[in-house]
Amino acid sequence: MIGEALRGKRIAVTGATGFLGTALVERLLRTIPDCEVAILVRPGRRATAAHRLQREILRNDCFNRLRAELGDRFDAETSRRLRVISGDVGQEGLGLEPDESDVLAGCDVVIHSAATVSFDAPLDTAVEVNLLGPSRLAETLGETGRPGPHLIAVSTAYVAGTRRGDAPEALLTETAYATHADWRAEVAAARRARSDADAESRQPERLAHFTKAARGELGAAGGPLLAERAERLRDEWVKEHLVALGRTRAQSLGWPDAYAYTKALGERALLENRGDLPLTIVRPSIIESALAEPHPGWIRGFRMAEPVIISYARGLLGQFPGVPEGVVDVIPVDLVVAAILAVAAEGPPEQPDVYQVASGTRNPLRYDHLVSLAESWFTEHPLYDSRGQPIVVPNWSFPGRGKVQRQLSRAGKGLEAAERLMGALPLRGRRAELASHLEERRQQAERALSYVELYGSYAETEARFRVDRLLSLWERTDDADRRALCFDPAVIDWAHYLHEVHLPSVVTQARVRTTPGPRVGPTRAERGLRAVLAPERHLAAFDLENTLVASNVVESYAWLATRHLNEGDRLRFTLRTLREVPGMLALDRRDRGDFLRAFYRHYDEAPAEQVRADAWEMFSALILAKSFPDGIRRVRDHRSRGHRTLLITGAIDLVVEPLRPLFDDIVCARLAERDGRMIGELVEPPPTGEARAMVMADYAETEGLSLSESVAYADSSSDLPMLEAVGHPVAVNPEAKLATIARKRGWHVENWTRSPGAPRHLLPFAPRPATPSEVS
Repeated sequence: MIGEALRGKRIAVTGATGFLGTALVERLLRTIPDCEVAILVRPGRRATAAHRLQREILRNDCFNRLRAELGDRFDAETSRRLRVISGDVGQEGLGLEPDESDVLAGCDVVIHSAATVSFDAPLDTAVEVNLLGPSRLAETLGETGRPGPHLIAVSTAYVAGTRRGDAPEALLTETAYATHADWRAEVAAARRARSDADAESRQPERLAHFTKAARGELGAAGGPLLAERAERLRDEWVKEHLVALGRTRAQSLGWPDAYAYTKALGERALLENRGDLPLTIVRPSIIESALAEPHPGWIRGFRMAEPVIISYARGLLGQFPGVPEGVVDVIPVDLVVAAILAVAAEGPPEQPDVYQVASGTRNPLRYDHLVSLAESWFTEHPLYDSRGQPIVVPNWSFPGRGKVQRQLSRAGKGLEAAERLMGALPLRGRRAELASHLEERRQQAERALSYVELYGSYAETEARFRVDRLLSLWERTDDADRRALCFDPAVIDWAHYLHEVHLPSVVTQARVRTTPGPRVGPTRAERGLRAVLAPERHLAAFDLENTLVASNVVESYAWLATRHLNEGDRLRFTLRTLREVPGMLALDRRDRGDFLRAFYRHYDEAPAEQVRADAWEMFSALILAKSFPDGIRRVRDHRSRGHRTLLITGAIDLVVEPLRPLFDDIVCARLAERDGRMIGELVEPPPTGEARAMVMADYAETEGLSLSESVAYADSSSDLPMLEAVGHPVAVNPEAKLATIARKRGWHVENWTRSPGAPRHLLPFAPRPATPSEVS
């Protein structure tokens, strides 16, 4: 019996934080009596290996059944039987301490399931983990001088690549599709590619491109944020370059992607480097949700098929390449786990051995049957859109991959052009959200294209993975083991599995809407409002222009400058201002602080007392008339709840002075004066960009407040530092760039409007004060 054969054994598992590895650890603890399990876990940036064991493995719902069976003994039992080892298969020597190497070497069985399973991993990452990882583990086990444990290396059936026909359970060197590529040369080339790509990304023209792209996304957000985004774009460029290189290199050698390619070369390298270590290679096909163990439908994360299924159910993917009569080789995770344990119970082989765990030859699922089952299930159990209406799934066709790629590529480019056009328009609020929705549609098209490029070849594969040795092992298994550890693919009823197990699980994992009609409970906007007005908030910081008032420093200056001008002078003022507008707009887009410094020079030689007196007149005539009543109420709401309120604005002090009673404090620009006249220079740098975040941090520290419990209101991407500094950012009447950022980050959005009865003027000119004769 499998359980008896493994009873009391010490079994090591790598990749325990992954889908298959988590299922392996759970089944070992639940079904193999008295075995000890050592798990190799890579420490995170902020978490030790032990913390990851608790957080990412034992707290997973995979362990709910075992937790229920053990009750109060769960923690004690898992602590007694589990040993966590801090290590990384992507490093030479696994990054182990000497005593930890001894623990691994002292195991009876080592199951290596750690891998970079992403089909679009960067080439060098896939090489370090998938290609070199198994060899590093074997070498570490062999260096202790002890008799080596039985190493079970989990590979993939798709090491067969894009070949047609039968793929036997045999070492790659013994098959017709063996590759003669030198794996050492591939490793060297991948490492060199990372270095070359990084060097290319640092060329001046590349850096200028990243900076320009960052400014296009964030606008005048300030130097530090633009630099941070430009550096992130550089990193993404290097990664995308290596992803593309991995895909093209793999395809040039006959594999669909870097995952299968590095797994195949990893098998070759392991055979050369294993020494005398007993070795069995287990090759699953596409691993999907559990058929029965630990409970039907258990899955961890989104596998290969899930993004495609959900995109289809949401009506976003009407076509996908594939051969209707072709086989989609899917295998539930619990069958793979059972097969691995059966292989372990067989004991170490004298020569390297291979088992494949696949359904295609034993119990094939045809592609057209899969589509038919998905269509019927989502027709009966539709997803619902944001209005609560059912989404009608499209009739799936079976076009060639090239046709689908061309269609999606054209759609993406068209949406990108429309998005650029919308982004160039001065839109705000709900109109600006149209640009954000266009970006979302473009991303959906690009995502669909990536699915086609990544997974299309798997839907078109014509390889048939033989499972003769697996079935021979099944025949040698007794009835008790067959009930407890089933691994025969023939037991799968595909209609039952998809309709009753897999698709309901996928929908639950995706957290998509499955109920019709209006949403029950508060809307997202209502939840956002509750959060920003919660009693525990400390500080509410507000921008002024286009956040609390539909006005700006240009309008304020125009009102003040024209207050005492006659009609002729007003005309000349208008013409002069119109000539300056393009340059000022360009300067504002580049740097808000530079724009304010340049613009405030217009106040040079203005009589200070007269401007202050006129500013009070302007407050009622312009500022209040253009204010947003909802915004003024919001400030009062915060104060009524005991929150500190702070206005941070680049407007000058004399303009915002009438607003002081509304706020606890105001931070604004201030013009220097000499001999009763303004000199057009600021006393200190204006509070813009990252300076606003610094102002808020200093203010919070002085007042004993927490920015994570604070709220900030602003309208422009140039205010990103201010919004990112708090725990609860609010985008008010956002311009297009900020609307897009707010949607991506899930920020609360408010659209405030002016009072409908307020007067509206074509030009923000002040009425001339009445002369003494006019008064009399």
